[in-house]
Amino acid sequence: MRPLQTQASRYGGEVAIAFFDLDLTLLAANSGKLWVRRELALGQLSKRTALQAALWLAQYQLGLGGLTLVSRAISTTEGMIEAELAARTTSFYERQVRKLFRPGAMAALRTHRASGDRVVLLTASSHFLAEMVAAELKLDATLCNRMEVDPRGLLTGRTIGPICYGTGKLLHARAEADAHEMRLADCAFYTDSFSDVPVLEAVGTPVAVNPDPRLRRHANKRGWRIVDWGTPSHP
Repeated sequence: MRPLQTQASRYGGEVAIAFFDLDLTLLAANSGKLWVRRELALGQLSKRTALQAALWLAQYQLGLGGLTLVSRAISTTEGMIEAELAARTTSFYERQVRKLFRPGAMAALRTHRASGDRVVLLTASSHFLAEMVAAELKLDATLCNRMEVDPRGLLTGRTIGPICYGTGKLLHARAEADAHEMRLADCAFYTDSFSDVPVLEAVGTPVAVNPDPRLRRHANKRGWRIVDWGTPSHP
């Protein structure tokens, strides 16, 4: 555990915690889009529901709807059987996700580990997917949307704790830093999304990874580092 006085370098070297977003940051794709297509193909979603989900994802990527949109999407899981969803997510991860890690992301993880930094996933994805990613990459912690499950093993359509999106991500990041007696000012965050600006503004080392257009403009104005982590050789 590093003391509070640990100093983060501007864009590399030792930091207290390096937070990583998942979709289009560690991964070269949006797992939500891939999931909707797979669920539709498997008959788990109706065409109408899949169309609605696609619309929500488009709004999400454009930064529209915000927390309300994410909350609405999570609420659609109400009544789903936890064990069945977990099994489908495992298959989805093995078949479609694990081959999508960006090469630059793997290099960044190695650099932070070599510096002794704590590496943490910070994502709006559900714990079903996020925990598999964290296990694969041997991350130190997983901050995500943990789905609430009732005693019958059914999802309630709610999360345990604040929704991990936008300002909610900042709450999760701050709690993680506090738990380890660290300051966000001594931490780094890597993300592609403008919706993550609250966390980027709070850390000492904000890095825009293959950023969306709004984040690219904002990062240029703020003087933040912008990086291209590439795509896997065999997507």
